[in-house]
Amino acid sequence: MKSVPEFQEDFFMPIPLDTNNISAYSPFLVPQDHLGHHAIYMAMAAFTFFLFVAGTSINILTIVCTIQFKKLRSHLNYILVNLAVANLWVSLFGSSLAFVSFWNKYFIFGSLGCKIEGFASTFGGMVSLWSLSVVALERWLVICKPLGNFTFKTHHAIIGCIFPWFFALAAGLPPLFGWSRYIPEGLQCSCGPDWYTTNNKYNNESYVMFLFCFCFAVPFGTILFCYGQLLITLKLAAKAQADSASTQKAEREVTKMVVVMVFGFLLCWGPYASFSLWVISHRGEQFDLRMATIPSVLSKSSTVYNPVIYVLMNKQFRSCMMKMVCGKNIEEDEASTSSQVTQVSSVAPEK
Repeated sequence: MKSVPEFQEDFFMPIPLDTNNISAYSPFLVPQDHLGHHAIYMAMAAFTFFLFVAGTSINILTIVCTIQFKKLRSHLNYILVNLAVANLWVSLFGSSLAFVSFWNKYFIFGSLGCKIEGFASTFGGMVSLWSLSVVALERWLVICKPLGNFTFKTHHAIIGCIFPWFFALAAGLPPLFGWSRYIPEGLQCSCGPDWYTTNNKYNNESYVMFLFCFCFAVPFGTILFCYGQLLITLKLAAKAQADSASTQKAEREVTKMVVVMVFGFLLCWGPYASFSLWVISHRGEQFDLRMATIPSVLSKSSTVYNPVIYVLMNKQFRSCMMKMVCGKNIEEDEASTSSQVTQVSSVAPEK
């Protein structure tokens, strides 16, 4: 697989290019009909439109609901709002632009727009990834009590919210300053880091490895460790209280939620991380750009999966949303409903 000539730095095509008429292939100027059938672009347009509408709606709802209901403004829920803000960012600046571009079958916003969209999507995605690991860490500290009688306070919650944004900047800014670059990816209708080429000028391979290790392996490892410890704690509590129906129920519910969380994480980010590593480790091998589009779109789908898993599976959030959206009278439910973290904490053994 050969990259485009050195003078062409705005995009990459794994096909022979007529260097005398490079604009005939530019994803910023003409529809990319040579890369895929019209139906494929329309299918991607429909999916990204769904992600934009659903992601924007559900994350705005999460933020507004937290503002409206005081009981949701707990320290442990701050990071869920932080996650909603990151998801909303990707939905507004990533999914929306991808939808318009897929509809037109090329990235109509130009090279500068590609850099902006690539940075916005990468930045928001990294905030989301690190926020998920912070959620797992918070639950481990509160439920498993590895630090003894640790009390989660406001300043801990604030640090947990700031931390993902700081590290997301560290991951998203380098391509704007020469370490890798943001170019159209897949069917050329959305932008991301350049993991296609081996251009030594941009050191793309080292940047891809940095992203994989720092922004996928570390957060995923944190999630696996924290939720693994949580499940062990719950199993021990359930075994110690074998006659308690409520303890057994809580253990089953949390186990199900942990499995869904880990599966959702892998579904959204696993294909992107795996495919980028495959490309840089199989230089010269051909691949279908239509397949390269799938990981990119799946990563944007986290804007919908995350709030469904982390917010709508939280009884407190779910009941408040029903109250706000449907006007359902849930006063009786509120008396018996607590957040999942509180529910799990009540059956966790003291240390």
